[in-house]
Amino acid sequence: MGSKEEEQRGISRRSFVKGAVTGVVGGVVVGAAETTLSAQPKESKTGIPKKWDYQADVVIVGLGGAGACAAIEAFDHKATVLILEKQPKATHYSNTRMSGGIFHTPDPTGSRAGLESLLQGMMSGENLPWKLEGEQPDKMPEMAKLFAEGELQINAWLKTIDPELVLEPSGSSYFTMYPGAKEAKYMSTIARYPDSRKAPEEVELFHKYDLPKLQKSRGEALMHAIVEVGIKKRASGIQILYRTPAKRIVMDRGEVIGVVALQEGKEIACKGKKAVILACGGYEYNKEQRKAFLEGPGLKGWCFYGTPDNTGDGIEMAIQIGAGMAKVGKAASRIETAVPYGRGYQETGLKMGIQAEKSTPNSIIVDNFGNRYCNENDIGTGAWRYQFYKMAVYYDMYAMDYPRIPSYCIFDETRRAGTPMARSGPVAYGMIPWSKDNMRAIQEGWILKGETIEDLAAKIKAFPDNKNKMNGTTLAKSVSDWNAYCAAGKGDPDFKRPIAQMAPIVTPPFYAMPLYAGGPNTKGGIDANAQRQVLDWRGKVIPRFYTAGEISSVFKWTYQAGGNVTECIVCGRIAGRNAAALKSRA
Repeated sequence: MGSKEEEQRGISRRSFVKGAVTGVVGGVVVGAAETTLSAQPKESKTGIPKKWDYQADVVIVGLGGAGACAAIEAFDHKATVLILEKQPKATHYSNTRMSGGIFHTPDPTGSRAGLESLLQGMMSGENLPWKLEGEQPDKMPEMAKLFAEGELQINAWLKTIDPELVLEPSGSSYFTMYPGAKEAKYMSTIARYPDSRKAPEEVELFHKYDLPKLQKSRGEALMHAIVEVGIKKRASGIQILYRTPAKRIVMDRGEVIGVVALQEGKEIACKGKKAVILACGGYEYNKEQRKAFLEGPGLKGWCFYGTPDNTGDGIEMAIQIGAGMAKVGKAASRIETAVPYGRGYQETGLKMGIQAEKSTPNSIIVDNFGNRYCNENDIGTGAWRYQFYKMAVYYDMYAMDYPRIPSYCIFDETRRAGTPMARSGPVAYGMIPWSKDNMRAIQEGWILKGETIEDLAAKIKAFPDNKNKMNGTTLAKSVSDWNAYCAAGKGDPDFKRPIAQMAPIVTPPFYAMPLYAGGPNTKGGIDANAQRQVLDWRGKVIPRFYTAGEISSVFKWTYQAGGNVTECIVCGRIAGRNAAALKSRA
């Protein structure tokens, strides 16, 4: 880990050019218009700082995928950039870095009209004949058109950033039922480096951040290319301030002119001479926003497996200056296992999610009472993959209860002794201790254990979140029926799970892994147009204010894996390019 000065200065070891700054003194960039740090920036009666500690053409809040891509694009369009990042450099784990590193790259030989139609279906859905209204009809078709253009450029653009990056085809469209899907030739791509398949399994599972560059894959590879290669090459005009969370947006005569941030306990004023871009992620770890926006029990009934530093800061700052919100309750989620997050469950009220293996043979999923309710395969595959949380937050109005929060993955010793039940996300980044044989989770009580199915039912019933609901007879019948279907070899007559995904639950002891609505991130948030300009509640542009990434996701209807990484690249570039094109304020 570097010195405090290195953390503040970030990647750039040289001063800004183009008149943004003229030197570095004591870790603080200074120039004609800068000041040394004070306890709080002195402000006029209008709330505008009298002096600015930092200045750049474009100030970006957040160094995830969207912020990094916006910075590169702004620099490449002749703008100087200042990035305010909350996390320390040594443990800078953004959602993009912790992601699967998948993004959408349609086949350029496909139909452009089909691609735009498919995107309209995914983003809004107003072109679907069975849908009463679109989620954001006022943004279409311009948003789909610009997004299509951006997607078609991703591979070539990334190769200009780092030619060593390997871009590997991954899959096709989930939404084959949407207009234009067949003609669009929609595809996904995974980023990796040439030696990624040589990475030691234990490191890949539990210490992914320790891999050398050429062994990196997925989100690790993508963020390394964008930040450690792309931004580092542009260090003459892009500065990163780590450990510097933004606190509020500064306006003057209806225009955004800067950001007040916190650096080592002191407020600093950062002027954006052209614009400010918010790209600081969603509200996965903001208690008040989760209670306000998420469906069902927003605190105890949800979990997320991205960075815990996504605390809705940008959403709060945007609301304070009159920004509108759009479909804020949307999330890229299904059901995942979780552990208490923070110093104590009762204190934080939140759980940290873990990407779980929950639809494998020798396992089924049941609700709080012991009933199966789904084809478990739907949780991890197909068009329903990131919409399954809707099943989890099902509300029984007669019982006035959410019977599937939590649900439970029931499995046997054969499955326990197989592959890890959890991987990626917080496990791969050392935030949650797990073991390859799953025994650590059992010892911690994150997975419940019973010598018989009846014993396991009693353990579930005593689990605090079950609220005494589990019925041993019901659970035993669910397991017995499942085993009979496996023995018959004809598939699952109840929920149509394919026989290839079936194996019996017969080898004791038996286990239950609690599951909650959740996934990588929230999607709803700040309202923005196709040009990524932030809009107020009347749909009017707030001048010099842009946004990109999950804080203002374009996917307000349906979502395909890799969609958020895609929009980090596409929308980040749009925001950076448009911000750089503005004329500087005096």
